[in-house]
Amino acid sequence: MNRLLKTFPIAVLLSGCESAPLLDPAGPIGKSELHLILISFALMLIVVIPVTFMAFWFPRKFSASDPKGKYEPEWSRSSSIEFVVWLVPAIIVAALATISWRATHRLDPFRPIPGNPVRIEAVSLDWKWLFIYPDLGIATIDRLVIPVNVPVSFRLTSASVMTSFFIPSLGSQVYAMGGMQTRLHLLAQREGEFTGQNQQYSGRGYADMHFRVEAVSADRYAKWAEQVSRSGVKLDDARYAEIEKPGISYPVREFSGVEPGLFGKIVKGK
Repeated sequence: MNRLLKTFPIAVLLSGCESAPLLDPAGPIGKSELHLILISFALMLIVVIPVTFMAFWFPRKFSASDPKGKYEPEWSRSSSIEFVVWLVPAIIVAALATISWRATHRLDPFRPIPGNPVRIEAVSLDWKWLFIYPDLGIATIDRLVIPVNVPVSFRLTSASVMTSFFIPSLGSQVYAMGGMQTRLHLLAQREGEFTGQNQQYSGRGYADMHFRVEAVSADRYAKWAEQVSRSGVKLDDARYAEIEKPGISYPVREFSGVEPGLFGKIVKGK
């Protein structure tokens, strides 16, 4: 037991050694969202810090056991205190509302990022992700490869229940729903491997519904696309019907061709 107590503080410190994706963004959207989180946190500390201090200071100042403690049975109100406890929170709420409103419009998922984007059609299945590259005529399952410093324009839908598409390192979580399509624009500013996931509970395979995101150089991206296009495995209607079946821990797959208009058919439920 003593050994456990001695090692517990070390374990707590070590738990913070791995950087959280949200706190180490790899793109401008994620960086803007991190900035918004930090600003909001700092503004709320204006209330939290004084309240925490007073929670410890008041009991001591007005303690009956303290000979220097003040006893004021006739005290009922203070205009100064009323002014502070109403005005300061009101200012903070107004500031948070203004900052959030501006950031919400600036970070609108539908708002394109300047530049010639890579177009990707993302489909959530049970319990896997299908990524179609319409301009390249290729597709992947649970593997998303994107070039660095090039905008990525997503069209998203679901072939099952409502799910949530989220790459914490890049930012902006959006929901994908059956019979509908939505949009998302992201950009990776550095090379690396990240994790994308479904943040919306969608059944027994929900916990394993994640995918690998690889941000690579333009040369590596072109070589990868060429390699996939030569794999010889086509994603036709028959093969799509196979991967549409529910399955947990589905292996990463790549397809050299895609049935024309497949994404539109999925949206229409055909």
